[in-house]
Amino acid sequence: MNPVIFDDLDRLLGAAPLDLGCTDWSEVTSEEIDRFEAATGGPVSPYLALSLTNRFLPSLLAVPGASSGVNYGTEGARFGPPLSPGDRIRVKASLQSSAAVAGGVQTVVEIRVEVEGAEPACVVQSVSRWLP
Repeated sequence: MNPVIFDDLDRLLGAAPLDLGCTDWSEVTSEEIDRFEAATGGPVSPYLALSLTNRFLPSLLAVPGASSGVNYGTEGARFGPPLSPGDRIRVKASLQSSAAVAGGVQTVVEIRVEVEGAEPACVVQSVSRWLP
């Protein structure tokens, strides 16, 4: 799927609410889980699904009209069971809000890490700041 593209921040301001679509299905591998465990020093947790949102979101949303985008945190996150090797996942996203803030535009995007045949691994309201 091609990302929804915002060539300027004014268009982004008036866009919410907007369905951004979903990615193709992707299989979680043992190697991904092993790397996550090595990086975090512990067993796989629901945070693996959260970490994957930053990998997939650029395939759904692009803002070339901004000089930079900053992950500003979350308004909330809900977690399902941890991902397992062989799980097929995709990310579904929607632009929930956009507002002018000092120095740019702040957006809230709901991102769902869906697991084929199971409940979502993660649903997060991701907050970003887009700078001119």
